[in-house]
Amino acid sequence: MNINFTLVGQAIAFAIFVIFCMKFVWPPLIGAINERQRKIAEGLNAAEKAKADLATAEQDVQQELDLAKNKAAALIEQANKSANQLVEDAKTQAQAEGERIRQQAQASIEQEINQARESLRAQVAELAVLGAEKILQDKVDEQKHASMLDQLAAKL
Repeated sequence: MNINFTLVGQAIAFAIFVIFCMKFVWPPLIGAINERQRKIAEGLNAAEKAKADLATAEQDVQQELDLAKNKAAALIEQANKSANQLVEDAKTQAQAEGERIRQQAQASIEQEINQARESLRAQVAELAVLGAEKILQDKVDEQKHASMLDQLAAKL
């Protein structure tokens, strides 16, 4: 056998094999590789987009949490102010009620003092009239005596 013929035959067979592979085998492989690259690129893009969406969602959640915290703090502050106002109102009302009761008691005391003074004046006038009657042994005019006592009381 001739080695040149073998080499030429092998070269022709190899060329046919390469042409066959380029025509029938290579396009589906390249298509599959391209499809795989496209899917990987889409997956990476989707992952980046999801990562960006996650960061945006985290920022939104943080903003909502801050807003909720601020609202809660405002509500607590308002409740504290309201409670303090209620306490102050109750104190003011209690003080006003205490002052009113004190004034009523003072008026009642003054009225009782005036009644006691009038009662004592009447008793003193009676005693003075009785004492004067006993001293003079005759009757003294009570109206004149009462007017004298009133004038004396007015001067005091």
